[in-house]
Amino acid sequence: MTEQTKVKTLDQIVIRFSGDSGDGMQLTGTIFSNLSAIFGNDISTFPDYPAEVRAPQGSLSGISGFQVHLGSKKIFTPGDKADVLVAMNPAALKVNVKNLKPDSVIIVDTDSFQKRDLEKAEFKTEDPFEELGLKGRQIVAAPISAMVRDGLAEFGLDNKTALRCKNMFTLGLVCWLFDRPVDAAMKMLQGKFAKKPVIAQANIKALTDGYNYGHNIQASVSTYRIEGTKIEPGFYKDINGNNAISYGLIAAAEKAGLRLFLGSYPITPATEILQELSKHKNLGVITVQAEDEIAGICTAIGAGFAGCLGVTSTSGPGLALKSEAIGLAVIAELPLVVVDVQRGGPSTGMPTKSEQADLMQVLYGRNGESPVVVLAASTPADCFDMAFWAGKLAVEHMTPVVLLSDAFLANGSSAWRIPDLKEYPDIKPNYVNRYKGETPWKPYFRDPDSLVRYWAVPGTEGFAHRIGGLEKDYDTSSISTDPKNHQKMVLTRQEKVDKIVDFIPELEVVGDTGADLLLVGWGGTYGHLYEAMEMMQSNGKKVALAHFRFINPLPKNTAEVLKRYPKVIVTEQNNGQFANFLRSKVDNFHPFRFNRIKGQPFIVSRLVEEFTKILENE
Repeated sequence: MTEQTKVKTLDQIVIRFSGDSGDGMQLTGTIFSNLSAIFGNDISTFPDYPAEVRAPQGSLSGISGFQVHLGSKKIFTPGDKADVLVAMNPAALKVNVKNLKPDSVIIVDTDSFQKRDLEKAEFKTEDPFEELGLKGRQIVAAPISAMVRDGLAEFGLDNKTALRCKNMFTLGLVCWLFDRPVDAAMKMLQGKFAKKPVIAQANIKALTDGYNYGHNIQASVSTYRIEGTKIEPGFYKDINGNNAISYGLIAAAEKAGLRLFLGSYPITPATEILQELSKHKNLGVITVQAEDEIAGICTAIGAGFAGCLGVTSTSGPGLALKSEAIGLAVIAELPLVVVDVQRGGPSTGMPTKSEQADLMQVLYGRNGESPVVVLAASTPADCFDMAFWAGKLAVEHMTPVVLLSDAFLANGSSAWRIPDLKEYPDIKPNYVNRYKGETPWKPYFRDPDSLVRYWAVPGTEGFAHRIGGLEKDYDTSSISTDPKNHQKMVLTRQEKVDKIVDFIPELEVVGDTGADLLLVGWGGTYGHLYEAMEMMQSNGKKVALAHFRFINPLPKNTAEVLKRYPKVIVTEQNNGQFANFLRSKVDNFHPFRFNRIKGQPFIVSRLVEEFTKILENE
């Protein structure tokens, strides 16, 4: 007799899908995330890819994961530990055991837990659950591979093709577990496999078989209900950071009345920006996949000279190769956006993992005095706004702008309300027709207030000119090696960047007024710091958060904010680069620091523990 199913109603829950790279866990997680968004849940996702391209099947090093945190309230992070784990083989179970809550549900494919599979995952016994101390968990052990093969026999697929559908069986089972209708998932599969109708129908059959299996399961296992929430009316899209950056750049070019040009070279985890922008030729986007990183940025600089919004995308190793060309854009004073999607380093490092260690390279990693504007996105959705800001500042101030993202933001996703571009400000290039001086125009003449040089797009009648990488005379724009002139030009380029502080928003603080502790962060750590603040507040602590999106120049109220609080903690995924930068810019500022460099997102509960110790240690 089937026991009555236990139903838990929660306001948030974390699910982790895990298996070999070929098990389709990323697709499974993405479809389930989309279903949850349609249902009205807020979501945050974290795809966790192995660094190995072709790790041995069933090995610990080849495990791919996808974690989704969904809820009926605002969700800021993918969650610390999972309520539900889908483990497609023993290696997936072993790798993720540390990511499980005490009362979690574990779904496994028993067909992939044979003796040989256990040996590949380096288990010492034939009972992995006992060996890992998981006997008290709610385990759904099903012969998924066999049921998929049998269920798809009517389609005449070979064994390998049929087994590729087992991820959809698990998706159906998870949909039952969370009371999610599968109709929308069927439509997604029909769209994805539109050119392969037999494959589409096979995946749909596996999906419904998994859903029905859940209804017939002969075990007492908790099911979950996560209610939807009221959200602002509009059109929503599940978006990752790379795609959001792509759309933000398109929006900036449109607002500026320019064509968008991307010159780039593929590099993990930034390649998707090139791939996405290449799809939008109908919007006037030009993309060039160059032969190397240097060629990529040089084509973008050339496009900027020619009157486009020039962009190049890369990660830390590629940024190092682009450094000399960024200096060229600085001295030539051309609009350029450099997108750096940070990853674990140094050198090749951990290409699929996340880090925040490129900050000093971005600020100072060039020869000579070479100031650039530096921005940092805070969430996958915020990548759109910060890409728009990057385009706006580059074009209006004739300067290179570096936009920092990271692998966590690039691959993670959140629900994004598609904005109305009418709500975004116009972008007004400083074209040469704005020049009102009495003397004949020269290439390095500047707006007297902003110090921005005028943009004379080639082909503008009467304004033929040359610019380049050699120092120029401030008044004549001719090549100059005069010492006083060089000093003047260096200071002018720096002052031009410094003046941008008047064109960016002030630093915002959220949380308790009169807080005893201020949390400070930048970039992709925003969600984790925000949740840590909320948890500390629920424990009776007075805490506030200041998260930086504009790094160089810093917002004009930075010093006033940082000195307002008795204790300040700067938290980042490096050895303290932003803390050191703030100390160089704010007199007598001596913050506490919390630094972790593990290639993984912060664990919120760990942040709360450490922050509380600092706060309570008088």
